Amino acid sequence: MNRRIDPARPASARSATFTAFGLASEAEPLSPGLHVVATPIGNLRDVTIRALATLAAADAVLAEDTRVTRTLLAHYGITTPLVAYHEHSTDAVRERMVTRLTAGEALALVSDAGTPLVSDPGYKLVQAAIEAGITIVPVPGPSAVTTALVAAGLPTDRFFFEGFLPQKAGARRNRLEALAQMPGTLVLFESPHRLIEMLADAAAVLGADRAAAVTRELTKLYETVRRDSLGSLAERFASEGPPKGEIVVVIGPASAQAAGPEDDAALDAALRTALARHSIKDAATLVAEETGQPRRQVYARALALSREAEA
Repeated sequence: MNRRIDPARPASARSATFTAFGLASEAEPLSPGLHVVATPIGNLRDVTIRALATLAAADAVLAEDTRVTRTLLAHYGITTPLVAYHEHSTDAVRERMVTRLTAGEALALVSDAGTPLVSDPGYKLVQAAIEAGITIVPVPGPSAVTTALVAAGLPTDRFFFEGFLPQKAGARRNRLEALAQMPGTLVLFESPHRLIEMLADAAAVLGADRAAAVTRELTKLYETVRRDSLGSLAERFASEGPPKGEIVVVIGPASAQAAGPEDDAALDAALRTALARHSIKDAATLVAEETGQPRRQVYARALALSREAEA
């Protein structure tokens, strides 16, 4: 493969190659900018070809933990220099990285696993780069959030990523109360040693019957997904003790409460207003989003009101 060299950037003596499927490939030169690269959350085979090419061709890889990223690069025969960038990196470190980017370098930003900036300090560097007029290039790939979501077997049409809940019990319960009526599935990260307390609080605040799943070591050798009610999961882990590995907890949305006469009247009023300007389908969609009620029920009521108006 003939490598195109940008005359504005000096050719590097380092070979920009990677090895995959037993074959060595030469990576095309990268355009200057900050390339935000998703990496595997466990199984190294989940990396994309584009990610490998980006990591190989970058002037440097900014890594949350250079030891972790070095393992990935070595597995694919990539020799790009590593630079530590993590939550403890100072403003001076960010300024040096922005200086390199301004000079026309292509830098790749990675986290320990998954997509950078998701519960990760990389957003500060992205913000600084944007303020300096640097191009941000997303290189999508694995994410623990979506991996856990599809494995949980809970509604996926609407979800809210909370990340880590507060460590202290009182603050954690307060945050759970704020999330109680969130109209969608909740996705949370949790450390193994706090999982038991978190599940107990979630069962108490959100309801012991609320459907949930605890996923552990996703894409790795000991991957497990436990699906049950919050109450049952809390009891099970309390009896077994803290698990090991990376944990993602997925909690299903709150069950729709039975509507009273006042709720029915408010729903009808909202639907009549929407039906005056929209089709039945669009009116039902709009009102369902506004009220948080199931779309099928709202659509059925919209259809009934429309028929009454035509009678």
